[in-house]
Amino acid sequence: MDRFSAAARDGFKGVEFLFPYSFLAGEIKARLDDSDLSQVLFNCPPGDWSAGERGIASLPGREEEFKRSLERALGYANALGCKRLHIMAGLIKPNQDRARHHAVFIRNLAYAAKQAASSGITVLIEPINTRDIPGYFLNYQDEAQCICEELAEPNLKVQMDLYHCQIMEGDLATKIRRGLHHVAHFQIAGVPHRQEPDTGEINYGYLLSLIDELGYDDWVGCEYHPHGSTSAGLGWASQWLNPIQKTKNDKHLA
Repeated sequence: MDRFSAAARDGFKGVEFLFPYSFLAGEIKARLDDSDLSQVLFNCPPGDWSAGERGIASLPGREEEFKRSLERALGYANALGCKRLHIMAGLIKPNQDRARHHAVFIRNLAYAAKQAASSGITVLIEPINTRDIPGYFLNYQDEAQCICEELAEPNLKVQMDLYHCQIMEGDLATKIRRGLHHVAHFQIAGVPHRQEPDTGEINYGYLLSLIDELGYDDWVGCEYHPHGSTSAGLGWASQWLNPIQKTKNDKHLA
């Protein structure tokens, strides 16, 4: 819980986290208010995380559990004023019926989008690489964007994590240009080690300038494992966190 005030001290105006459910929503809201922070994003309950589950939205036979988990997530989102909710698809084994999983995923997402719409909440799906989460159901940008087009729900969007996208696909600038109309949240990290964005093989200076040029003016989540302490490794972000530079580089980092 102390990370909220630490984020504010380092110049952030928004935060995201995996799961809020270990704390009361009121306690989290108090921390957000004390630090003048926006809660940008969190995940719907993923099933039994400690047992290796990574979402249940595409899992046949778990539909009622998904609806209950969504209700819980929406309760937290409304209490925290959070307008983005990531729904994790879950894992699929090689011998399982992908078409059946897809059908369940589509039905659950349609239900979630309709339930979230009344609160002005956007439901996000995220392609995740198979190196970090082997067997994850959704891996490619085209897959996620086809789902958005299939359902045509205005509040169903893609959470485009450029770390995952680089590992699975590469060609990031083209992927951004082609799919930005479906994207409602970006995440960044260095590749291959998921550390600070100024390490590794991705030129984030170029890509962040590109999404500015294309008209994206919303949040970018810094979802990485710091090489040392979080604060000591934030030199890369100074041009976006420094208020003096804000009018030139109008990027919202969380």
